[in-house]
This record gives sequence, C-alpha cells and structure tokens, in this order.
Amino acid sequence: MASGVTVNDEVIRVFNDMKVRKSSTQDEVKKRKKAVLFCLSEDKKKIIVEEGRQILVGDIGETVEDPYASFVSLLPPDDCRYGLYDATYETKESKKEDLVFIFWAPEGASMKSKMIYASSKDAIKKKFTGIKHEWQVNGLDDIQDRATLADKLACNMVVSLEGKPL
Repeated sequence: MASGVTVNDEVIRVFNDMKVRKSSTQDEVKKRKKAVLFCLSEDKKKIIVEEGRQILVGDIGETVEDPYASFVSLLPPDDCRYGLYDATYETKESKKEDLVFIFWAPEGASMKSKMIYASSKDAIKKKFTGIKHEWQVNGLDDIQDRATLADKLACNMVVSLEGKPL
C-alpha cells in the first residue's frame, strides 16, 4: 500500500553524501553525517530531513562521546521516524562501515503515524539504493542494546561497535 508521499531531494542528497566515502579534506570529513533522522513534512506529503536531528562525524569526541547512544537519544518516544546510521564495526577479520536504514515505530506513536510511516517506507527505501541493512524498531528496548545492531550487521561476528567492545 503506497501513501503517495514523495521524498524531498535533500533526503536523497544526504543519503548519497553518506553512502559515497570519497577521499576528502579533514574539514569535509568532519561535516559528513554519522546519523540523521527523516520525518514527514507538516502536510504529510513529503519525507524531509529533520532539522537538528543529526550527528556529524566532527561531533564525535567533541560534543558526542558515544555516537550510537546519541543517535538513540534523538529518537522521539511518541512518533515514528526513518533514520540512517553509518555504523563502524569490527569483526574478527576486518573493520567495516555500513549504512543501516532504521524504521522507528515506537509503541507510543499514534496508530495514524504508524500507518502513514509504514505505507511511505517504500518511497524512501527505493531512493536508498545499495542499503544492505534494514531494521524496524518498535521500542527503546530493541535499539538501546548495541548487540542487537551488531547482530543485524554481521550475525554474531561483530567484536566491537563504534570502538566499544561487545
């Protein structure tokens, strides 16, 4: 079931910037997004980048100690969101970075919000080509434990996430 919601061009630009890790200057790297939330516009017709709901790579170690915990704290307890999280993790073999598409639909959200976000998810997913990991989360219990994300990334193979051992 499609909702007719469209995806704002800014959302696609943010995704492409996060996806393509071209060699850049130190300043450009600092401005790259580590995590970002997307929401529906006021009129519920477009998916847009949510103002002020992002973590920049340059914030880590400055104003952000734990990027994953900070990302979780951005999620509203009573409304749905889409998120992109650039996970840095280590397996026994290598260090990796993968984008994770997160559909946040907490139990505290209204049924109307859950319905429109669920029916609009395909619109944003189609624009996010090449995403390997998708995660639907229905509450803080599901997302607060970084081991759950680690399992989504590499099924019991992850030894650290964001530099923190599991």
